[in-house]
Amino acid sequence: ALLCRRMQTSKNKKPEKAEPFYRLSVPKQKTSSEIINEARNVLRTLRTRRPFTPTEDQRKLFGSGSSRAPQNRPPSVFSLHASGFDLAESRPVSGVRLSPLDHKPILVTFAKHEDSSISIPKPPADAAELRKVTSARARLFRRTSQGNFFSAKMVPPNWNEEKLDSEEPAMMANLCRSNDNCLAEQRSYTPFNDESRQLTCNECMSGSKREDFLKEKAGKFLFQERGESDWMKKPGTSSSWPRSTGWKRRVTGLEGETRINESEEEEIFWRMKILPILHQLEKVEDNIENLCLACTKLYQALNEGNMLGKRFKRRSVLLKTLYKLVAIDSDPLCLKLAKIILAMKVDGKNLLSVCKLAFKICKNEKNDDIIQSDRLLDCLLEVLRTEDLHKNNEALLYCMGAIKFMSGNAVLLNEMVNKGAIEMLLQLMKQINNIKENDTYFSNLGHLLVQLTATLRKLADLPPAKCQLLCSGAVPELSVTLEQRMNDRDVCTYIVRIFSKLSSYDDFCAALADCSRCYILFLALLNKHQKQQDLVIRVIFILGNLTAKSNQAREQFFKEKGSVNTLISLFQTYHELDLNAQKWYHERGGEGRNHPKHPSEAEDVLIKLIRVLANLAIHPSVGAALAAAPHVVELLVTVLEYKSVDDCEELVINAATTINNLSYYKVKGSVVQDKKLHIAEMLVKLLMSNSMDGVVEAVRVFGNLSQYHEICDFIIQKNIHKFVIALLDAKNQDVCFSACGVLLNLTVDKNKRALLMEEGGIGKLVDCLQDFGPADWQLACLICKTLWNYSENITSAASCFGEDTDTLLVLLTSLLDEELALGYSFDGDSGDYHKLYWEREFKPVAEKLLDRIQSHRSFLPTVTIAPL
Repeated sequence: ALLCRRMQTSKNKKPEKAEPFYRLSVPKQKTSSEIINEARNVLRTLRTRRPFTPTEDQRKLFGSGSSRAPQNRPPSVFSLHASGFDLAESRPVSGVRLSPLDHKPILVTFAKHEDSSISIPKPPADAAELRKVTSARARLFRRTSQGNFFSAKMVPPNWNEEKLDSEEPAMMANLCRSNDNCLAEQRSYTPFNDESRQLTCNECMSGSKREDFLKEKAGKFLFQERGESDWMKKPGTSSSWPRSTGWKRRVTGLEGETRINESEEEEIFWRMKILPILHQLEKVEDNIENLCLACTKLYQALNEGNMLGKRFKRRSVLLKTLYKLVAIDSDPLCLKLAKIILAMKVDGKNLLSVCKLAFKICKNEKNDDIIQSDRLLDCLLEVLRTEDLHKNNEALLYCMGAIKFMSGNAVLLNEMVNKGAIEMLLQLMKQINNIKENDTYFSNLGHLLVQLTATLRKLADLPPAKCQLLCSGAVPELSVTLEQRMNDRDVCTYIVRIFSKLSSYDDFCAALADCSRCYILFLALLNKHQKQQDLVIRVIFILGNLTAKSNQAREQFFKEKGSVNTLISLFQTYHELDLNAQKWYHERGGEGRNHPKHPSEAEDVLIKLIRVLANLAIHPSVGAALAAAPHVVELLVTVLEYKSVDDCEELVINAATTINNLSYYKVKGSVVQDKKLHIAEMLVKLLMSNSMDGVVEAVRVFGNLSQYHEICDFIIQKNIHKFVIALLDAKNQDVCFSACGVLLNLTVDKNKRALLMEEGGIGKLVDCLQDFGPADWQLACLICKTLWNYSENITSAASCFGEDTDTLLVLLTSLLDEELALGYSFDGDSGDYHKLYWEREFKPVAEKLLDRIQSHRSFLPTVTIAPL
């Protein structure tokens, strides 16, 4: 009978010293799947390196390899000034806009409210005084036309002081006024005491009078801040700011309109805590260090007074001061400004500008330390979590770009994971995925997705992030994005990079395989972006990982319409590219290229593509179909023809392995069988190479092909059998197993058995049995089968086995002793399978061989079994 065992690889190392089996240190124990694998055979999956992604030299909104044309993408370089912000969008949410005045300036009245009463001051008797008041009132109403300056209802009569409350900030037209004007304007809508109720217009003053006026007012403010004002000493009012009380607000209604007025405590806190810091910030000539320190104090004070957010009425004055400082060329200062502005919950144009400011800061990796210490990440994550996607998609783009830059820093990257950034990003992606292609926002949101997926790609490197991505449903969400953005090569590339990183993990592969449309999506990507090497190679790598781990994945991918044709088309495309590259090197260098350490881009695609074919061939029906596919086999043979191991070792070995897998199937129309002699000729080159891995792979293929008489004759004709026998001295289980497979098939032919003795093959087989017997019963069984075939026409044990007869008898007797043979420690399933192979595979053959040798001996030797 034809005894042909199929072979598989193992990474067990050879023992350092050959010893008797009963004293042999057992090599690294194999897992149960390795031991019981029904085909210790050529049907082997292949491994390969994950595609390498070079790090960008500079931080950019879109990388150097982006498919977006510069004119079709948002800018990543811009200048920021105060004019980039808009105070009109910084109103407190409590403000109520009044209708513009139609003609003469009169105070706002509500005709339809019968209970509303507004007392109009009597005009002064003096004409000059009248003009003065009229001028001041005109200025007031100019401001009122831009928003509410007075409250909607007059102050209750029981209040001791009048309060002119401006709820509408100054517009951008007033942004560039002098610091003095800014302070005067601030005073124009703060409460006045009885001595200074008259509104004063700075424009009507001379320079000296205005300076005196400001000094006088500043002195009063300072006097009041020290607690020396009478109104600060009212009963129940403390001169120190109570931290825990926050802002106290008085709410008054006017038929559905709600008005919120600042309390006296707010006023005190503003004057005592905030204004002095704003005065310091207005000294633009001050050094950066002092300005940064003032910003730090300002943030702390605002936080202490619960003045962060949109409900702070004086935020326009505050923001106006901060916006002026943005133009100063200092990243540390701009970082602190950005943090305060973001904390004020700006929106619209202001949110966009401050996100650009954060983007500009994060673009410089030298700022990573101060970004970390000032916790800018928290502010940006809050923007992602709370801001409206439709309204602020451009601001979110730069916010996400800044976070992407942060992900280039290992410390900040870990912070993102700890602060739940992954879940936030996936929620944002889900919102984007809900927007249909015909929506006006669809195209612009593609830019945002590039930043988002690029950040997820960085996060996928961290072990804790892998678990979060899996648990948060990243696979289905990324798959939806991939399907919707099939035309966006940048988004697709980043997503397949994420899948590429995570597909090395079994759990993720299982989740990806459960996504029913993943194979369709991958095939669509390959067909659409066939010449985009960076995208193609990663999709192929993912498919290789999926088909390496699951028979179901192999079958499912193979059954997808056009799957094999797509692989063949890719093979032809990159094979031609590789041929052209080789031709170019020969024309330029004369001797071809200087063989690089790493494969070229075209070679790398072919390596991973062949790996997918090798993995698919593990499945019985798929493997049989591929073996009968002319284009598949021809392309593999072509690789062996035009490539040498020196050119690209991994590519040649992968081609040989795939041919080996396909050669296992004896099916009608097998192209491997038809081309077996030509394949054998190509394998001789591999045998003669300096690559030990290449030699072993070639011997494995010969182990399958030597089932055919034509190949056995070819082996003898080319003296390959001598080379195979010499490999038995390698003292390596893999090499010995492959060599034994070839020798086993050779010994089927009676005319070729004598060659085994001539080359010293018997002694080498006995040595292998001694070295690896108790650790590898499959190899021991294969050796015994080879010796059984060899000794079929035995007449004398001595003449048949020569001087190795006694050693062989001792070995067989000892290996058949169950106590000695199975005395090594194999835990759990490994121990059970170890025993199973000994009982069902090795023992029957070894007993027959031992009986044959003993029956052809003139005397029996005394066998001494040494204890363990």
